[in-house]
Amino acid sequence: MAARIIVSGMGILTSLGKGVEANHHKLSNAIHGLSSLDFLSTNHSHSFPFGEIKKDTRELLEDAAISTNKGFSRTAALGISAVREAFMQARIPLDHQLKIGLINATSVGGMCEVEKYYFDILKTPDLFAEYSDTIDCADCTHRIADHFHIKHFVTTISTACSSSANAIMLGARLVNQGTIDIAVCGGTDALTRFTINGFNALKNIDKNHCRPFDADRNGLNLGEGAAYIIIEKESTCALRSAEPLAQISGYCNYNEAFHPTAPNPEGQGAYEVMHRALAKANLTIDDIDYINAHGTATLTNDESESNAMKRLFIKLPRFSSTKSFTGHTLAAAGAVEAVFSINAILKRCVYANLNFKTPMPGTLLIPQLRYEENIRMQHVMSNSFAFGGNNASLIFSKL
Repeated sequence: MAARIIVSGMGILTSLGKGVEANHHKLSNAIHGLSSLDFLSTNHSHSFPFGEIKKDTRELLEDAAISTNKGFSRTAALGISAVREAFMQARIPLDHQLKIGLINATSVGGMCEVEKYYFDILKTPDLFAEYSDTIDCADCTHRIADHFHIKHFVTTISTACSSSANAIMLGARLVNQGTIDIAVCGGTDALTRFTINGFNALKNIDKNHCRPFDADRNGLNLGEGAAYIIIEKESTCALRSAEPLAQISGYCNYNEAFHPTAPNPEGQGAYEVMHRALAKANLTIDDIDYINAHGTATLTNDESESNAMKRLFIKLPRFSSTKSFTGHTLAAAGAVEAVFSINAILKRCVYANLNFKTPMPGTLLIPQLRYEENIRMQHVMSNSFAFGGNNASLIFSKL
């Protein structure tokens, strides 16, 4: 019998707050983290709601116990803060000698700092030397790895919105194969003018709070954040007397390559990835108790995902999009929602889909409208669908 791959620690930092419990408190009380921008300077600061973390980069570096701010981007600071919480829960000492790997996901890397200092960089060689390398997505990965003395396996995944879900998938495979004993998997992304301008150019940002799966949805809200989970076998977890939280029972990546930015409207890729994740977990459609949907509130994504869910599930389980709380945290989204999914199992709860009023005419699906607890929660599916049709689906199960 194959060893179970489990999650032994979680760490998260979003606009809802720092830490798993702080995020759960806001989610369970239907308190979103969306507002105008206070720290990122852009012409759109008050044009849209954003999931901005209300601390400047210097404060984030201090919170992450980083002794120097030299060359550290906001993205790296967010990541280090979230990994620290996951390490603590998993009882991994900072001076460990364990065979650990880091699979990190990001889409913007340190672009937040390069944008900020761009014109000064051109005039000041020292500033250029300090921040020029941060634009490489691997820079924040290596800073996180160095901070936590991780050296056995270090890599970066950047597949847009499915990045950290793919990181979790790769981590589970590496642990299962014995390549590493422990995988630190997740993602980190900071808000940047680059992403705001890009999504605005695509006419994909809502000027109001986003409305996932609503007939009148009009785009996403962008957010920032970081989340990581610790993945290992039960046997290594027991050596540190750490408490296993949940099992990673199924996962799949399926790339439909339908269009550079739009999903197949019939949801073919979304259907295939959910179907194959269920097969990997040896589960049936009746076993899933809750779907943490990708649910960006964009016109095409919600239509595609709804069609796929309706096609796959005869009786659709409870489902909701937590992006209505945090905004879309891009590469971090898959890990943020993995933490929420695992917590749903631990708390026996399901989170609400905010701002929903009217079902979409084509599917008539109604998401979970209120927080609910003390319910059966054995298996949770978490979906992350990205540009280019890079679809990922994870299944977490109660131990």
